[in-house]
Amino acid sequence: MPTLLPSLPDVSGHLLRAGIPVTAQRLAIARVLLPLPVHLSAEQVQQCASHYTSGLSRATVYNTLKLFTARGLLRELAVEPGKTMFDSNPQPHHHLYNSATGELTDIPADTLRLSGAPVLPDGLELEQIEVIVRVRPREDGQPAPRN
Repeated sequence: MPTLLPSLPDVSGHLLRAGIPVTAQRLAIARVLLPLPVHLSAEQVQQCASHYTSGLSRATVYNTLKLFTARGLLRELAVEPGKTMFDSNPQPHHHLYNSATGELTDIPADTLRLSGAPVLPDGLELEQIEVIVRVRPREDGQPAPRN
């Protein structure tokens, strides 16, 4: 959970600028997600946001996460089948996912280069390319070789 919280008027203003009416529940969720870039599951968001408001239901958390994503405040990332994380940095970038720990970290967009783009079916255009690099500890316990 972020350690630095913006003032409530700052968080409220951020929501209002995104066209999101402010409620106590949305404000609590925004206080968890918006101060610093974080990667959290809906369950983690609910747990952290419950410190700021009582009676926060799972449905409210999911609906708010969908709203924040639709308004461009979050990115939704399917890191594994059945496991979704929400990224509070909506700028284009890639991710490193440690399947052993569940940790998701940013890879700056300019450090991973892709060449070419897929051939798309008629009537479709490329919206975005997101890369999630999945890693795990080596079975032999040795550090990865340096390139």
